[in-house]
Amino acid sequence: MAHGQGAQEDGRIGNFWVDLVRGVTRILLPMAAVAAVVLVATGVVQSLRAGVDVTTVDGSSHTLALAPAASQEAVKELGTNGGGILNANSAHPFENPSPLSNLLEIFLLLVVPVALTRTFGVLTGRVRQGAVLLSVMAGLWALFLAATWLAELHPNGPAALAAGGATEGKEVRFGIPGSALFVVSTTGTSTGAVNAAHDSLTGAGGGVALLNMLLGEVAPGGVGSGLYGLLVLAVIAVFLAGLMVGRTPEYLGKKLGRREITYAAVSILVMPAFVLIGAGLAIALPGTADALGNSGAHGFSEVLYAWASAANNNGSAFGGLTATGDLFQIGLALAMLFGRFVPMLAVLALAGSLARQRRVPAGAGTLPTDGPLFAGLVGGTVLLVSALTFFPALALGPIAEALS
Repeated sequence: MAHGQGAQEDGRIGNFWVDLVRGVTRILLPMAAVAAVVLVATGVVQSLRAGVDVTTVDGSSHTLALAPAASQEAVKELGTNGGGILNANSAHPFENPSPLSNLLEIFLLLVVPVALTRTFGVLTGRVRQGAVLLSVMAGLWALFLAATWLAELHPNGPAALAAGGATEGKEVRFGIPGSALFVVSTTGTSTGAVNAAHDSLTGAGGGVALLNMLLGEVAPGGVGSGLYGLLVLAVIAVFLAGLMVGRTPEYLGKKLGRREITYAAVSILVMPAFVLIGAGLAIALPGTADALGNSGAHGFSEVLYAWASAANNNGSAFGGLTATGDLFQIGLALAMLFGRFVPMLAVLALAGSLARQRRVPAGAGTLPTDGPLFAGLVGGTVLLVSALTFFPALALGPIAEALS
């Protein structure tokens, strides 16, 4: 998208292999090396030994597994991958031992997608445009963080209220603030890394994590995917503004016609189609009840979360769902395949179409896209598109659970 906006009608949007090699060798690899050293300094394990034998206070012997966890954690978080070499993900004390390491890993989750807004501004020659996109990302991230934090501090149920918050499924060393910060950051960056059990979140807290993925993971998004997802929604926002004032919409000097809007519409509709159709089929077809760890609204949330995570390339899950049946195995695999690659193809087509256009000078009726008005328009478009698309499904799951 950035290449398409910055191109001068030659139709070229760059070389994928050049960008890939440079991105890995000049950005990810050096940052991962430095981050691994810093993680070791915070207490993350980095060892090639299989394990270490220990004797507990009751006299029994155990073997604690070791691994080169620091190097794995660094590239896992920077590449927004997720998972964990020691099976407990970023909740394991060898992978994330302290609040300091927790903050560092969250920084690694966010740094590349946030920095890409600056990259966009430089490539297009308009740095303020990147700042506008950054403000939208930051605003949505802060809104979701506040909502998750509030939901986990004020849960339903006497046991949770007596404990002072929804502490089930959370590590004591992180508490609710550190857990909420990780939840919002990981579901907003297409990362499957978690430091708490998402299945144990409150109805509202789990709903926020789910909605964060259903936005298309644009706050701030994954390594590359978040930026182009937000740019597509910016195109939609410009189109809606053009409809309201009766002018042909244009973004950064490139006009948005039927072809461009079609590509943008395909990009934002594919993921919801797979999530809603897949979750609907999973609930309607027989045998799903055996896969659910919970019934009622939370059981539906488990299924919806699984499809949202797969179609948005996230990887986190509500642990109560046993997704080993043929429907889930095949369906979620197709959601992962088409939920990401079809939008990518649509975005590439959109970038190519914009790259072939001649840049037109701004006129009196051109919508300014470098100020707070446009930032509010893009943020509102993100929330409006998701609300209209997913509100009925969210009402059946996390909203119903939160109100119960």
